[in-house]
Amino acid sequence: MARLVECVPNFSEGRSKEVIDAIAAAIRATAGCSLLDVDPGASTNRTVYTFVGSPEAVVEGALNAARQAFSLIDMRKHSGEHPRTGALDVCPFIPVQNVTMGDCVNCANAFGQKLADMLHVPVYLYGEAARQEVRRNLPSVRAGEYEALPEKLKQDEWSPDFGPASFVASWGATVTGARKFLIAYNVNLIGTKEQAHRIALDIREQGRSKDQPGLLKKVQGIGWFLDEANIAQVSTNILDYELTPLHTVYEEVCKDAEDLKLPVVGSQIVGLIPLKALLNSADFYIRRDGLFIVEEEHKVRLVVSKLGLDSLGPFKPKERIIEYMVRPQDDARLVALSLQDFVRRVGARTPAPGGGSVSAAIAVLGAALGAMVGQMTYGKRQFENLDGVMRRLIPPFHQAMNELLLAVDADSSAFNGYMAALKMPKNTAEEKTRRDAAMQEGLREAVGVPLGMAQKINTLWPSLKELVVHGNIACKSDAQVAAKALETAAFGAYYNISINLKDVTDNAFRLSTQARASELLQEAKDSAAAVLRAAADRK
Repeated sequence: MARLVECVPNFSEGRSKEVIDAIAAAIRATAGCSLLDVDPGASTNRTVYTFVGSPEAVVEGALNAARQAFSLIDMRKHSGEHPRTGALDVCPFIPVQNVTMGDCVNCANAFGQKLADMLHVPVYLYGEAARQEVRRNLPSVRAGEYEALPEKLKQDEWSPDFGPASFVASWGATVTGARKFLIAYNVNLIGTKEQAHRIALDIREQGRSKDQPGLLKKVQGIGWFLDEANIAQVSTNILDYELTPLHTVYEEVCKDAEDLKLPVVGSQIVGLIPLKALLNSADFYIRRDGLFIVEEEHKVRLVVSKLGLDSLGPFKPKERIIEYMVRPQDDARLVALSLQDFVRRVGARTPAPGGGSVSAAIAVLGAALGAMVGQMTYGKRQFENLDGVMRRLIPPFHQAMNELLLAVDADSSAFNGYMAALKMPKNTAEEKTRRDAAMQEGLREAVGVPLGMAQKINTLWPSLKELVVHGNIACKSDAQVAAKALETAAFGAYYNISINLKDVTDNAFRLSTQARASELLQEAKDSAAAVLRAAADRK
């Protein structure tokens, strides 16, 4: 998979379409960069750009955008609701795929040095790239904003990390760094800027002062008024959405707003959001309200509805969720193939995909049939007394279906890894040692995939037996096919484990894994037989 870094430069211009478009064009024109989102705000007079690419490409893209902005933005004429310190106010780098936080710190350092050399402007480092603890927090670096820079730059403690300690009136200063994925999230109120800011002070971690900290960890906040929408907003940055989820911020704002007798009228995501953040919030509302939702698409819709994410404009998941935005057009995964192409790939003169991937695909279909039987029972008037049972039985099949899909490609990848180890050079004793170690690691991975699949299959038998006993009688044959499919996949897993174990040199590992594989197969055979007996007994 490609190495991907996300870059989210915030430019201090949100009103001039010509300037906004020119900066976007500079990013688009950078080789290796994909511009995912452009989110301007008139009241904030600020535009947030989001693009991804390799570490080298995103640094170049950010530099091209800054070069364009240098001739178009004059901070001496700038005003807006959002705090800012420069024309390119902040430029963070965020790890997305196959990169580390350290890689992003390197991006920030490279960008900061090159920007200072190119434009002769002061640049500060923040977040994970900060060289001083006091500069780790962005609001601390931005304190006093653009207007305070002339005096701030004279102070030794605020000497920039890159560039001159001199005030460039048309530009100000730029802050760059590396951080986790930040969610810019605003909650809409019918009220005043002052009322929104009062709520922001209550919920943000900083609170009102050191003696009056706020409620929510890793949350920054401010209140402002959006003239273009004629509403106030509690504007937040959620720095760690797993520690403080999206719905927690929304619900806390709602509580404070209720105390002030203020109506909350939806909320807004600025830029992109990780899928997991939305699914975490979906799970919260599903648990809280006793809902039954298993499809990812429906979970996203639930959160859009609960939080009112479409209150100021359409929320289009394919354009706002980062995982959906960075999916490659030329998806090379086996599971992305049509059924016809997958069959042809299996039938080709190549060793992979082979029996392991086919076994995983059969297991997926078995789990899917189990989910189908449950869905064909749930919500029907003649089976309404079973709704509670189906709510419990359907999710394990749905989850297994999604997990087992991953095994289709994982099995082929593990086999290809072993084949790559076989082709390693073996001319010297050192090369032979490295090759042998890589081959043994490859074999363990090739064993691990079907072993995990067999274990997952065996978690489904109790639920499948209940489905056969209670489910829609018209779907009895589907449940029977599900049983045989899962059993067949278990046999496939056993055969693949056995053939790969024969070349494993660790005797203890080989014996214990073979014994475990035999146990799993016997459990699958006995369970499938029990399911089929229960089906036969049902008339």
